[in-house]
Amino acid sequence: MKYINRWALMRNTQTENLSQHSCDVSAIAHCLATIKNVRFGGDLNAERAAFLGLYHDMPEIITGDMPTPVKYHSRELRREFQLVEDNACKTLLNMLPDDLKPYYRDAFFKNEADDYLWKIVKAADKISALVKCIEEEKAGNSEFREAKRSTLKAIREMDMEEVDSFMDDFISSYSLSLDEQK
Repeated sequence: MKYINRWALMRNTQTENLSQHSCDVSAIAHCLATIKNVRFGGDLNAERAAFLGLYHDMPEIITGDMPTPVKYHSRELRREFQLVEDNACKTLLNMLPDDLKPYYRDAFFKNEADDYLWKIVKAADKISALVKCIEEEKAGNSEFREAKRSTLKAIREMDMEEVDSFMDDFISSYSLSLDEQK
């Protein structure tokens, strides 16, 4: 995962690899599930959300990071790319010893019981992308301006109270320097 760089179509002031991104998504997913439980009466398994977040982009070890504009260009392309991702998941799962496969299968193939947690992971993935945009903008890179705008719009359209709460409480701190944070 550490050899797969993200944001390949854009100039980056600092590269972000898949390993770093997955760790961020895992931490944010855990926080979102915790917010849902504590503030909104949810009953989510925050540790499971973190687990799914950690593995959410694992197929990219085989496929590489497909840029969003390419991946979502059309329904047909998205459908075909989903088949490629599914094959990558099968390959990765089959690399595990048989006795471990059941413990990782749900990280590669979504099950209905985890539907809401996967929604949490998707939100965490978007928030992680927004954080990258904020960091690049903070470093003077205006190339991420449109990505920031569209990512922020997508986050707001998710209409998830835990996501809105996270955004209200935490997102502004990503714009601060270390000395400004309290």
